[in-house]
Amino acid sequence: MAPAPSRSSSASPPSTWIELPRNVTNNILMRLGAEGMLSAQQVCCTWWNVCKDPIMWQVIDLSNPPSRKMNEGYAAMCQRAVDRSQGQLVELTIDSFGHNELINYIVNRSAANLKRLKLVSCIDISPPALTEAVAKLGQLEELHLIMMPSISSHDIVAIGNSCTKLRSFSLNSSKCGLYEDPFRCAEAIATCMPNLHHLQLIANEMRNEVLEAILDGCPCLESLDIRQCWHLHLGGDLGKRCREQIQDLRLPNDSVSDLPWFGRPAQWECDDLFSDEDGFHGDYYCDNYFCANDEDDYDYDYYSDKS
Repeated sequence: MAPAPSRSSSASPPSTWIELPRNVTNNILMRLGAEGMLSAQQVCCTWWNVCKDPIMWQVIDLSNPPSRKMNEGYAAMCQRAVDRSQGQLVELTIDSFGHNELINYIVNRSAANLKRLKLVSCIDISPPALTEAVAKLGQLEELHLIMMPSISSHDIVAIGNSCTKLRSFSLNSSKCGLYEDPFRCAEAIATCMPNLHHLQLIANEMRNEVLEAILDGCPCLESLDIRQCWHLHLGGDLGKRCREQIQDLRLPNDSVSDLPWFGRPAQWECDDLFSDEDGFHGDYYCDNYFCANDEDDYDYDYYSDKS
């Protein structure tokens, strides 16, 4: 009697993650976000080829914990991710890092298609550099400035005049221009951003006359977020007008639990929170991760889909 075939010889070899359909692999890698994909692309040739597709980089979200120790490392990652998009970047979020050179780098490579830009606590991006960069974004529809200090009415005017397609605007936290000069900033929004459909002004020190100017100047508003604006008194006619005119209205006392940035220290308050003993080595991270040169310095031929 012939011996029975062994289990190993009769069983089909198991499928591997390398053999997944291309669209499934795309979906999995995109869920990693930009930072995760920049690491995952080094795993094998298959993932490297998938990550070369500019479509994978249309949305870039790089949120850095509030430690400036990693500033240059994250700036380097952001540059590499923008390069991967090859001009097809549509939406960008950077949080707690960046500088004037970075915002110029981004805009010079993404001006054609960038529609949504969100900056959170990027204190090294100056208002003049920001307004100059934004002026090049002819397709910009959404601009969200959160915990960005020193934004003034002049900056808002410049942004409004250059971004004629702007439909959604955020200027959040009391460190911004509305704290220092609320009426002028509101007047700038009302005068230079008349086509706004969505406006978010959280934790600003504006008063009723400021809000009235905005309602008068922005008749297309569908949503208005004025949470934590404690100087507003909306129990009378102004409150009634807000409820009648605005479809989606968030009032001063409404919860801010859905805002991940609210209540955390701003970047300018974090310089002393982390010391060299904390284990953050931004220079090492930058030098060894993406800053070696402008070209890809990885030997992707080393990887094999058969391994």
